[in-house]
Amino acid sequence: MDKIKSLLLTRKSSGAKGAVGQEFLLIWLDSNIDTRTKYSQNVVTQLGNVINNVKISTDNGHCLQLIQSMTDDKICMVVSGTLGQQIVPRVHNMSQVYAIFVFCANKTRHEQWAKDWSKIKAVCTDVESICHVLRKVIQESEQNTFITTNENLTHKTINKLDSSYMYTQILKEILLTIKFSEEHMKEFIYCCREQLRKNNHELDNIERFEREYYKKSPLWWYTCECFLYPMVNRALRLMDVDMIIKMGFFIADLDRQIQQLYSTQLNKNQFNKHFMVYRGQGMSKEDFDQLKNNQGGLMSFNNFLFTSMNYNDCLKFAERAMNNSDLVGIQFAMSINPSRSSVPFVSVKDVSYYNDSDDIIFSMNTVFRIHTIKSIEKNNRLFQVDMELTSDTDKDIQVLGDRIREEISLDQNEWCKLGHLLCKMGKSDKARKIYETLLEQTNDDTEKGYIYEQIGLVKYNQGEYDEALKFYKKSLEIQQKNLPPNHPNLALCYKRIGLVYNNMKKFPKALLSYDTALEIQQKSLPANHPDLASSYSDIGKVYNDMEEYSKALSYYEKAVEIQQKSLPPNHPDLASSYGNIGSVYENLKKYSKACTFYEHAVNIGQQSLPSDHPNLQQWKNNLEHIKNKL
Repeated sequence: MDKIKSLLLTRKSSGAKGAVGQEFLLIWLDSNIDTRTKYSQNVVTQLGNVINNVKISTDNGHCLQLIQSMTDDKICMVVSGTLGQQIVPRVHNMSQVYAIFVFCANKTRHEQWAKDWSKIKAVCTDVESICHVLRKVIQESEQNTFITTNENLTHKTINKLDSSYMYTQILKEILLTIKFSEEHMKEFIYCCREQLRKNNHELDNIERFEREYYKKSPLWWYTCECFLYPMVNRALRLMDVDMIIKMGFFIADLDRQIQQLYSTQLNKNQFNKHFMVYRGQGMSKEDFDQLKNNQGGLMSFNNFLFTSMNYNDCLKFAERAMNNSDLVGIQFAMSINPSRSSVPFVSVKDVSYYNDSDDIIFSMNTVFRIHTIKSIEKNNRLFQVDMELTSDTDKDIQVLGDRIREEISLDQNEWCKLGHLLCKMGKSDKARKIYETLLEQTNDDTEKGYIYEQIGLVKYNQGEYDEALKFYKKSLEIQQKNLPPNHPNLALCYKRIGLVYNNMKKFPKALLSYDTALEIQQKSLPANHPDLASSYSDIGKVYNDMEEYSKALSYYEKAVEIQQKSLPPNHPDLASSYGNIGSVYENLKKYSKACTFYEHAVNIGQQSLPSDHPNLQQWKNNLEHIKNKL
């Protein structure tokens, strides 16, 4: 099953690309706004062509309430001269206020007070001028948020990478194996039109993309100033898997072109010696402190990294970032030795939308080693970060990634592999959409049995136990017809049925299902197979819930003994077992021991799971709770 119909329904180079305002809210504050007039409607339309979400306010009190309610947005304000003079001192230090523009009739008068406030980017007498500067501000913002930094790193872990590196790498590998169809492009275009329905300029770009996609190269579209670049990079930066899947056809096409062009340029000796590229941007003070702590360590860019060979242009962007008091200006100086790394990168000079571009684009998951961080011209808010492209990686993450690839490789097709990966990432709802669509498209009993089981797992993770049980039993019925009685897949199905019964507090039925699974596994699997450990953990969970703590601890310890022999030391299953043992000790009121095992679970989870994974959040909550009891 290669196809799946639907899962849902002019810039100067600076080492980074500009953006459409997808992460911004714009507030127009003016006491004279009257939305019934053509003038006001025209202003809103033009502002909306830059930032989709435009809100109107006619007094400072309402505007202030609006800003205070939008703590997660980046807010740009267009204010009249009179109201602006009153409200700017009240909102200037709010972190969500990113930029302010004064829209007035008397430019000379209002420039006098505006010069004292660094977030005021322009004083203008016409909306066209505001839109021009606003676009530049948004472009620079995209550049400033483009970097991917590693969480939870200290100087003791300089060879560590965030787990998001591993998941984006595996996700990309799966996307490259999927045979996308025209339906996928139509679905993406529909989504873009929905998101940008108020932006006439971008709607024209979407229509052009739909009409001419195959007439241009992926790199041409990626470097074109339109909706595509910011959407791709925002999705990758935020690990928005829903959007990543929608645009999967383009990510795969772009990566393949970079790979092919890299080989061509390498064969032509275009990159036959060491060279430097640069990237100028702003960075929050918190992220910069984290970067300094990782000096000497590794940093991954989990997206398509834009850099430039022009030092001075990039430095200007770093210097401009200092106009925002919340940011530090950063000039990345990246040393590239083609003989020491096989990471694909390309010059886009002949394939870019801009023919004279001196940009270099790197493929996803590029890793650099951070060497030195030093101030530029003794400025304590402007720094150069010297880095080197490297093939080095986090060995623990590499081993874990290989293990996850092995587990996923057992799935029957690429879309099933994608669903399995999403489940491991804690994105059960996204996985469900894939499995339900696959179910509609298959007539094969074996595939149906597998998909029923996966949907059951999703339903279980969402707490829908009756629904989960229904799908598991459907799967078991099909598998019993098609598999020998001691097949490991049957054991897995019995295990999952037992898991549901346990959560429904039907403990005897849970133990019966688990015992059946364990009996099959003991006949069909090696003694140290991880699936046996999983069964011991499941039985331990039942006894823990039945308050038979000594039996629970015994089974949990059997599980850990096997996992320590058969799994990488940072595998999430090992974290789960430590969390389970912590739970037993907590129930026994042995809080110090419970704390130790919860800490083990959190430490492993931080290395191997996305930061928003529900299991990791639960272990953190358990640890915080138990510390309060000590």
